[in-house]
Amino acid sequence: MPFNANSARTRFKPGQRPHNTRKPGDEYVSAKDGYVYLCIPETNPHTGFEHRFVLKHKYLWEQKNGPLPDGHCLKSRDGNRQNSDPSNWMCIPRALLPRLSGRWALPYDKAPDELKPLVLATAKLKHTAKTKRRAAAKGGEA
Repeated sequence: MPFNANSARTRFKPGQRPHNTRKPGDEYVSAKDGYVYLCIPETNPHTGFEHRFVLKHKYLWEQKNGPLPDGHCLKSRDGNRQNSDPSNWMCIPRALLPRLSGRWALPYDKAPDELKPLVLATAKLKHTAKTKRRAAAKGGEA
């Protein structure tokens, strides 16, 4: 590509940032899944950039409770993904998510507030029963 003197005049100068640059502490809501993302001042391990975006609810929950165990995830108690208060999130096994999504029963997020504890307890009971049956079939004890 040939050099054009006018293009050099409009380029970013060293140290300048675009007007839409996000700084640590900035938040945005994802249009795809509705979660709140938070910019933190930590080096991005994938790109080496000076800050990165993390899920706000997971970041706050881990600050309060420590890292999530392997095979577990966070589920919103009230069904509102934008409520990032750590008391609104519960740590559940990832294998429990299909039972809470409504594939086999009433979806947890669409259930009335008074039925949500029942839907959760039923899903946990069925998950535990299936886990015990699989362990028994393999010959081990769970």
